[in-house]
Amino acid sequence: MKIRVKENSWIAKIAARKLHASQVAITIGSTIYLYHCSRQDFLNNKSWTCHEVQHVKQFKQYGLVAFTFMYLWESLRKGYYNNKWEQEARAAENQPNILHGVEFI
Repeated sequence: MKIRVKENSWIAKIAARKLHASQVAITIGSTIYLYHCSRQDFLNNKSWTCHEVQHVKQFKQYGLVAFTFMYLWESLRKGYYNNKWEQEARAAENQPNILHGVEFI
């Protein structure tokens, strides 16, 4: 599976402001957008990388439009931290095998 990583993303900058975070990675489809984090620093942080790869897998399983809707609906209902998609991604942080077969481009 090929996953694109984009540094200095305006999309991630907006997410950082919304989340009040200094560094952000946000996944849309099969692209991970970064803000205030280099590609190398992101890839060296295996738990963070695994978290975002899980989001890529969620997008692949449900499709861009359906997953975006489900993610936003779940966030509205339960909040960001209690969102089941975020819970799945946090669980994946301790599963480095999720990175097998992944090529970052």
